[in-house]
Amino acid sequence: MSRRVRRKVANRGTEKVVLPCFPEIEDAVSCSDRSDDVDWTNLPDDTVIQLFSCLNYRDRASLSSTCKTWRALGVSPCLWTSLDLRAHKCDAAMAASLASRCLHLQKLRFRGAESAEALIHLQARKLLEVSGDYCRKITDASLSVIVARHELLESLQLGPDFCERISSDAIKAIAFCCSKLKKLRLSGIRDVSADAINALAKHCPHLIDIGFLDCLNVDEVALGNVASVHFLSVAGTSNMKWGVISQLWHKLPKLIGLDVSRTDIGPTAVSRLLKSSHSLKVLCALNCSVLEEDTTFNANIYKGKLLITLSTDISKEIASLFADATNSKDGKNVFLDWRNSKTKDKYLDEIMTWLEWILSHTLLRTAESNPQGLDDFWLKQGAAILLSLMRSSQEDVQERASTGLATFVVIDDENASIDCGRAEAVMRDGGIRLLLDFAKSWREGLQSEAAKAIANLSVNANVAKAVAEEGGIDILAGLARSLNRLVAEEAAGGLWNLSVGEEHKGAIAEAGGVKALVDLIFKWSSSGDGVLERAAGALANLAADDKCSMEVALAGGVHALVMLARNCKFEGVQEQAARALANLAAHGDSNTNNAAVGQEVGALEALVQLTRSPHEGVRQEAAGALWNLSFDDRNREAIAAAGGVDALVALAQSCSNASPGLQERAAGALWGLSVSEANSIAIGREGGVAPLIALARSEAEDVHETAAGALWNLAFNAGNALRIVEEGGVPALVHLCSSSVSKMARFMAALALAYMFDGRMDEFALVGTSTESTSKNVSLDGARRMALKHIEAFVHTYSDQQTFAVAAASSAPAALAQVTEKARIQEAGHLRCSGAEIGRFVAMLRNSSSILKACAAFALLQFTIPGGRHAMHHASLMQNAGAARVVRAAAAAATAPLEAKIFARIVLRNLEHHQLEPSM
Repeated sequence: MSRRVRRKVANRGTEKVVLPCFPEIEDAVSCSDRSDDVDWTNLPDDTVIQLFSCLNYRDRASLSSTCKTWRALGVSPCLWTSLDLRAHKCDAAMAASLASRCLHLQKLRFRGAESAEALIHLQARKLLEVSGDYCRKITDASLSVIVARHELLESLQLGPDFCERISSDAIKAIAFCCSKLKKLRLSGIRDVSADAINALAKHCPHLIDIGFLDCLNVDEVALGNVASVHFLSVAGTSNMKWGVISQLWHKLPKLIGLDVSRTDIGPTAVSRLLKSSHSLKVLCALNCSVLEEDTTFNANIYKGKLLITLSTDISKEIASLFADATNSKDGKNVFLDWRNSKTKDKYLDEIMTWLEWILSHTLLRTAESNPQGLDDFWLKQGAAILLSLMRSSQEDVQERASTGLATFVVIDDENASIDCGRAEAVMRDGGIRLLLDFAKSWREGLQSEAAKAIANLSVNANVAKAVAEEGGIDILAGLARSLNRLVAEEAAGGLWNLSVGEEHKGAIAEAGGVKALVDLIFKWSSSGDGVLERAAGALANLAADDKCSMEVALAGGVHALVMLARNCKFEGVQEQAARALANLAAHGDSNTNNAAVGQEVGALEALVQLTRSPHEGVRQEAAGALWNLSFDDRNREAIAAAGGVDALVALAQSCSNASPGLQERAAGALWGLSVSEANSIAIGREGGVAPLIALARSEAEDVHETAAGALWNLAFNAGNALRIVEEGGVPALVHLCSSSVSKMARFMAALALAYMFDGRMDEFALVGTSTESTSKNVSLDGARRMALKHIEAFVHTYSDQQTFAVAAASSAPAALAQVTEKARIQEAGHLRCSGAEIGRFVAMLRNSSSILKACAAFALLQFTIPGGRHAMHHASLMQNAGAARVVRAAAAAATAPLEAKIFARIVLRNLEHHQLEPSM
């Protein structure tokens, strides 16, 4: 039984301490024999080395620095036979610092051209295996130096991305320098010449595994000369001459496995290869359209030969290779059966190991290209095969299978759209638990890929729920604290997708996810656009929740997000940072984050600047943030001082053909700024009226509301009211008032028209809207008649004559309540009016126009209905304005229209409800 350390709480006085406990010996040692303090340095050396072997390199180095004993053990050769540098920036200096530990290094994984050039500084002369990712910039010179310094190499793999700058010259250098080479897999070489292949055949007699994948040209004739090859893959390679291949490659005396997946091979060439080659056991032709389109082709006639295509039952076919050597009956989990088999066969083990690799590679490539018509394959086979491959003993197979699971579910990268059926197929096959277990691995490469798969799958709500139930939120929050940027980035992506669900936000906060995400921003602020975008996106989702928004602020999120908005140049980061600030500022009535964002140095200036971004998403979120922030009086004036009026007017002018989301927020931000009369005048003066009128004609309901709200505020000023008339705003507002689906838009359009024609504009119209220009030639009388007609029609839509008749005959609360219920516009309760606006509606009750009287009474009814967010505030303003007498007079006036009198009575009743009437 292996030892497992668990935590146990022991009492020491009134304190609680955590002691290590070994369950196997717990009963044999009494508590009195135990020391309260454990000296970890007294552990046996082999135990310490075993513990070190389970740590990543960073943690191993940290523990090695704690004491002399562990420092000596930390450089033990057995701990440094394998090294994965993919997550680190490995330059010459870093490589030189590792050199003393790498004398016995055998296996190395790296990423990028800079790391490749630094490898020679490791001085790892005994290196046997090299595997490199992101090799597009690696040159012939760099690769030639690597192989020249490591002549003992047995395996060299570069991919799966394309090695665009490597030519046949480098392949010849490999052949000349690495005579012990057994495995060579290169991706994306433009031309693999006959000279290069013949050099491999001549100088590498042990070369049994060759892969020239996704290459442009490979000399087929020369490949037929590599007599030592057992396994050959040309998957994805174009321009292959299959007629030549079928005549030559069957002569390869030791060829066991051939992979021609994702090529244009046809049934004729496949038949010849299977029929003519005596040694060929497995031919893999996945996603070969020419072959799969021939429904008459039958590979079953070639006994003892295995052909793998998308149309075959892959697991069952593979199981037929060794049916007697495994307990597999149905072939559903053939790789697991093979791994658990007690009967070992070296020949079959080699085949199965190769099959794992090529399947993981081909399925990943197929998922990346996302061809049409494979839904049935992914649902019935693909997901299960990828999950099975995740249990492989080969690290790169595990990682590519995880990446395949992350990739095959994605339909649309831009819109984060996934195939729900594929995602749930992974869940049904136990994939969530498996991925979470791999996410807890000490191997950071596997952590990263597993977290990526969890993140993508969690776009589906059912999968997200399963992830949460399996403890995935705690795991991802822990990974988000990783010092490995790639791991932290994928974990942040997982939290981003999970935080979409309202039910998960609190759990993320409880798991410490908020602080972890904020810390990520500070940790990678100068680099790592991917991790910053994901962290900001997750915080944006969390900030939409009132409680979590406070957590974000307490964790330093305001400062972190403003820093991104000010300094980051990556559009995705800017968009998510602005969205997060918008959501933080959206809880003005319940917390202080709105004011806190405005008070953060440079926040408002940064958001104003982002409204000028060439990226629509950034402009939209920045405008949304400014809209929310403008609900705070100090923020409103500070936004204007930072140039917000000019910027938002320019934004409104430019977004007539933009998305409804951008239009809504541009108009909304101007609506928020225009609450201030000074800002309202400035918006009108800077040309803001015309674009708002254009937006009022939008087909989107949300845009109707914000444009009408902004025009309502602007119309309070007589100069702006005239501008609205001059710019053709009356027909636009009339159309909203009569036709918009949004009740709020219709209501605010009616109020804007009422402001415009309550008489205050008439005098101003005599001198025009400015001293620089004269008024446009418009007919105010005609506009007034049109406006009043539609105001009256709007009010009548809330005036049921039968209900009004009952209310007029009786002032009973029930009758008035019935009128209120029919007249109530729910959303109007969210509107907050100033004392000047309330005063203007009260004054309108004395207007000679019966239509305006009814409109004013209807508006005051909406603003004072009990339960409205600002009803008490409005009632207080009416008290201060001495409005009760005016309202009573309107309710009792013999010449007032019935609507005005009934609505005025309800307003008086609302005031009584707020207990303000007795003091008036």
